[in-house]
Amino acid sequence: MSVALADRLDDATRDESSLRRFLDGLPGVDQVGLEQRAAGLATRSIKQDAKRWAIDTAISMVDLTTLEGADTRGAVRSLCAKAVRPDPQRPDTPSVAAVCVYPDLAATAVEALTGTDVAVASVATAFPSGRSNRAVKLADTALAVESGAAEVDMVIDRGAFLEGRYGDVYDEIVAVKQACGAAHLKVILETGELATYDNVRKASWLALLAGGDVIKTSTGKVSPAATLPVTHVMLQAVRDYYEATGEPRGVKAAGGIRTTKDAIRYLVAVNEVAGEQWLTPSLFRFGASSLLNDLLLQRRAKQDGHYSGANYLPE
Repeated sequence: MSVALADRLDDATRDESSLRRFLDGLPGVDQVGLEQRAAGLATRSIKQDAKRWAIDTAISMVDLTTLEGADTRGAVRSLCAKAVRPDPQRPDTPSVAAVCVYPDLAATAVEALTGTDVAVASVATAFPSGRSNRAVKLADTALAVESGAAEVDMVIDRGAFLEGRYGDVYDEIVAVKQACGAAHLKVILETGELATYDNVRKASWLALLAGGDVIKTSTGKVSPAATLPVTHVMLQAVRDYYEATGEPRGVKAAGGIRTTKDAIRYLVAVNEVAGEQWLTPSLFRFGASSLLNDLLLQRRAKQDGHYSGANYLPE
């Protein structure tokens, strides 16, 4: 990050015109260079000991998620049990980072996870579309927090962002952050709807300036969801923000990450783009439902020397 960019941070949120000047003044993304670097890092191979570490690290970074209209309290309790002990036959398996549910089921998750190290995350702000007024979005956030959620995943108003109403998006994130109280705020950019890497960079900085603790790629309801190039752009933003302010912020890659091979590619990107200190659940997460099972199968294979079928894993 250039010194000039760091110097402009103090003035960036003074008013709407300052915010616009800051965002429009960000350097453009070199699409070809970005995609080539992401593809190159994705071919990196790691040694066996490092792969075992990577699998356990990825498990510890998973936000085990259920966000379906048919979700029940029983299903959430079962998910919480799996979050705490992902592989009951292998008690040395790490717990996941969090369980992510809708606000009306957050209290059920809190009850099930009391006394564990697994956090409860709740989506809010009219997830996944974000199409509602601010009062409804703040009420949605309040329900999540009052139900005990320690983390809130909000969605930005993509329509406002794409219309260039950066001040409206900024103000809404600030208001939601305030409504979160002590809960950590993850800001979902829905990068698949932002169209360009330049927009992803602008939205990342906008969310960071507004106080987001974590910037998140996607809701998982829109395709494309997480991609390596998009995640590179977001990792660059949190790295540069940290260099300018000394405040570490996180990234969550969500949607479409299903295999251990994919997860390791993301960990390589985290290490190479942001730095080793981001290789922790407090600063990097996977939003996933199916990824965990593949990580567990690969973990067993590393321990046993052969592959087990998926039917050997608990539901």
